[in-house]
Order: sequence, then structure tokens, then C-alpha cells
Amino acid sequence: MSLIDLNIPPGVYRNGTDLQGQGRWRDANLVRWHDGLMRPIGGWRTRSLTAGANKLRGMIAWTDNDADRYMAAGSYNKLYAYTSGGTQYDITPTGITAGREDASAFTAYGSGFYGTLAYGIQRPDTTNIQPATVWHLQTWGEYLLACNSDDGKIYEWQLNTGTPAAQLSNAPVDNQAIVVTEERFVFALGAGGNPRKVQWCDREDNTTWTAAATNEAGDLELNTSGKIMQGVNVRGQTLILTTRDVHAAVYQGPPYVYGIERVGTSCGVASALSCVVVDEGAVWMGVNSFFIYNGSSVTELNSEVSDYVFNDINRAQISKVFGVSNSLYNEIWWFYPSSSSLENDRYVVYNYSEGTWMIGDLSRTAGADRGAFRQPMFASADDNHIYEHEVGFDYGSLTPYAETGPFRIGSGDSVVSVVELIPDEKNQGDVNATFKTRFYPNGTERSYGPYSLSNPTSVRFTGRQVRMRVEGQQLSDWRVGINRVDAIPGGRR
Repeated sequence: MSLIDLNIPPGVYRNGTDLQGQGRWRDANLVRWHDGLMRPIGGWRTRSLTAGANKLRGMIAWTDNDADRYMAAGSYNKLYAYTSGGTQYDITPTGITAGREDASAFTAYGSGFYGTLAYGIQRPDTTNIQPATVWHLQTWGEYLLACNSDDGKIYEWQLNTGTPAAQLSNAPVDNQAIVVTEERFVFALGAGGNPRKVQWCDREDNTTWTAAATNEAGDLELNTSGKIMQGVNVRGQTLILTTRDVHAAVYQGPPYVYGIERVGTSCGVASALSCVVVDEGAVWMGVNSFFIYNGSSVTELNSEVSDYVFNDINRAQISKVFGVSNSLYNEIWWFYPSSSSLENDRYVVYNYSEGTWMIGDLSRTAGADRGAFRQPMFASADDNHIYEHEVGFDYGSLTPYAETGPFRIGSGDSVVSVVELIPDEKNQGDVNATFKTRFYPNGTERSYGPYSLSNPTSVRFTGRQVRMRVEGQQLSDWRVGINRVDAIPGGRR
């Protein structure tokens, strides 16, 4: 007999076939890898006292000049502010144009002429999909600025809890998005209904938008075939992302104020809230890939789960994708709707410090990183409440787990019997293990377990290739390291 280390690299690998992912974690939910060890993500608890009337898309958290903390979030027809205690205030601007909770386009079964297209084949891209409504939320000092593309106006809320947000004086209308630059200009993106126009106010004065010799207001039009979707601040620059490419705006001072140059092509964003800024740069989900901007150029980000994500995403609802940083663990989370769902029901995570990827199932529609608050905040698609995350280890009806792809015990051409497992855990018994064996890649799979782990654990299974699944059994911060199995070589079969 010999002890074999199940030394599985951290993170999930979900590209190609099952056998291509041999010796790697293939599926997971509610787990992360930190310093090479698998552990559960933190749980969550309700933070908002009142649910939103509809799905919340767009969120921000900030601190005012008196150190009071606020959150804001918006739905397709509402804008809310929340105090640090979770009290909700309806600050919806008067006369706002309502948008859409779901993206809309009649492109499904029955949308075309009978008999003109083959059954089961994707329909031609002939219909313009109207995206789901999302809010772009920024702060202007201690005040809130808000804009969504269906309404197009820029609103300011001056912390008066009983007063709706008011339209910003003299600002352009029919805008796609907004961003406040590090130099204290408000950028109206897609300004005035022009999908390529960037217009900015005077410096430190968000009510002066007409350019004059006595101010720094101005505008430029991007040389792009795409439509502006989002603006974010990176170190020394303001990044403007379109459906096709990416441009960097750099402050130059009067008389030109800003210069804008293209820094990436064929790297458009998947949605209006998919770009996330961290110390390493700006990272976003595109239509078929992930991308990163390092301060000078855009490169495609190698992802070990891209096949899984982009082959199972509801492209008609891709406008609901949003990204958020979880700086507690150096992670970027994207939530997206799977192909069988109209709503965000899955996530993909990139740990930019360790270069690992995670996947899972969780219904969230908006989020804000820690900073003003101790923990990150996410809005739920199930009940429209805001939840405080990374708190405890309660997941409701969900269970953290991870499952490997197949790995071969021994040389792979002989049958091997495993009789004992020596677990590597932080606390014995916090997880259990199940093993699934096959004699051939597409043969019948047999399952053994789950085994409650002791040191050692008696197991009995035989096969050429094996998959292992571990599940959390305790609401605790468990760890799983390098398990070992005691294997007996058998004959060829």
C-alpha cells in the first residue's frame, strides 16, 4: 500500500472537457481559496429594514462630512437612500422616466415567420435589445449624484432624508452614465443622446456646463463605433468603456482641459456596471472574455472558467451583469444570469492577488465594497433586501462545497482500490467527503459516501479515475488542505 497526496491546485478550472480538468477543482459553490487552502466564504445577514419595491441595480456606500454613513440603490423606477442602521428613504426624483426591470426584445420562439429558420438554432441578431435599467451612482463631496440611461437626467441628493433627489441645474440630459473624475469634474457620458459624447462641467462647479474662457467646462466626442457604457477612475486617468473599445481621459488643464485616447480595441464591456477598479487596474467582463487595464494598455485576462461562464450566460439579459470588489480577500465578483434564468443567479470570482478563479450560485443584483461600512453589501434578487456579507457562516438553505474533475490514481491504466483517507482539516469533522469513480471517461459513475471524516477514515472504492467532493458540515471557518488516500494497486481491466 502507498499514500497518495491529493494535491489539488487552488481555484476552479472549468475549461474544456472533464478529463482536461483532471486533478483540478471543477465545480464549487460558496468556497474560496486563500493561501492555498480551501475555506467557506462568509455568510450574510439582512441590513436593510425595508425591501425595495423591485430589483435593485446599482449601489454605492459613502460617508458624509459628519462621519454618518449612507447607502443608495436604485431600481427601474425608484431611487432609495439608506442610513447606517438600515432605514430606507424613497428619494425618487419627481417625474422620473421609468425604465425596465428586465431587458426586452422579442427574439424567442414565435418571434419570426414560421418555417424560415431551423429549429433549435440561435436566431439572427436583427433586433435591438433594450437593456435592463441600471443606476450609475457617484458622490460629489458628501452628496449623491445619480443617473440612469432610461431617464437620462443627472440628479443630486443633499442628504435631506425627506426630500427627493433634484435634477442638477444646467446639466445635459439624455445621458447614458456619469462619473466624477479625480480632478472634481462631473463627466456626462453619452451626453445629450449622443452615444459617443463626453461632456464635463466646470471644475468644482457641477452647475456650470457651458464652455467659456472663464471656466473649464467642455466636451469631446470619442472616435469609436461603439456606445459609451461606463466610466471609472484609475490612477491619474478616467477610463471610458464602450461596447467596442476603451478610452483614457487625462487632465491637461486649460485650454483643452482633457485629452482622450483609445487604449484598447475589441474589448468592450458586457454591461454598464461590469468594470471594477482595484490597485492592479481596471478589470471587466466582456462579451466573451475578461479584460484588464494596467494603466497603459488593455490585455485579455486568462480565465480558467471562461468556457463555463460564457457558454452558459443569458445574453438577452447580459445588461444585468454587475461587478464589485471584495477587498477583504482581494477578489472581484461578477454576478450574471445563467442561460436558464432571467435574473442574476450565478457568480464568477477572480482573486487578483493569487490569480485564481471561483464560481458558484447566488442571486444578487447590486453591490458595494467595504469602506464606509465594515463589510461588503449586496442586494438580493430574491427579496430586494440589502445584505451585509462576509458575516458568520449562515447561508440559509445553501451548503458550501467543491468537487474535483477526474484524477487518475496510479498510472491510470490499472484498477486501483482505495481503502483509507487521511484528511487534512483545520478542525476534524467540519467537512465530509464523497468519492465518485469510473473505469472509463464516459462509463458509469459510482458514488461512495458521504464519509464523516476522522483521522484516518475508512473508505472502500475502486476505479481508474476518481472525483472527490467535499461539503461543509459545520457553520464555521473550516479549512481543507492536502488530503491523502491509501491505495492498493489492482490488475488491468
